Amino acid sequence: MKKILIINGHPDKESFNFGLSEAYKTGAKKSTAEIQEINIRELNFNPNLQFGYRKRTELEPDLLEAQEKLKWADHLVLVYPIWWGSVPAIMKGFLDRVLLPGFAFNKREKSLWWDKYFTGKTARIICTLDQPAWYYKWFYKSPSHNAIKKLTLNYIGVKKVRITTIGPIRLSKEKFRTKWLKKVATLGAMNK
Repeated sequence: MKKILIINGHPDKESFNFGLSEAYKTGAKKSTAEIQEINIRELNFNPNLQFGYRKRTELEPDLLEAQEKLKWADHLVLVYPIWWGSVPAIMKGFLDRVLLPGFAFNKREKSLWWDKYFTGKTARIICTLDQPAWYYKWFYKSPSHNAIKKLTLNYIGVKKVRITTIGPIRLSKEKFRTKWLKKVATLGAMNK
């Protein structure tokens, strides 16, 4: 049985991203998967990694619980909007605070290499933007995709990462959004 963790990085609970998270969860419930969620906006934590890795900042209870969910999961589903070519600040702060050395990876002493602790996990990125997905890919070279897939998830050991990019959202019609909610529910049912 697959263990799925849905992480929503949008700060507005009335956003289309929350609809996408629910659609994925609804689809996944039709399978035999176990499902847990993290809605970053609901967590009580300081998103600032105040001292970097030089000095440890104690984790708040919500972040300790998030780490337990991350360890538990086989498959991570990250849902977020692309803002200024990246993820929302609260999501970036969440990733900075929970994916710490000793938990998600560990740098080797006197080496440029590191150990990856999330090997064997898979991921799906579902992101929205206010431009066509092809434009983001070909003209901007997908900076948030590279940051989250390659420089975050691959860095900690998650090799198989699929990406679903939905846009443009701002001027989209109900028919467009309904089509995408159905597609995302199908992804959930397939546990992909």
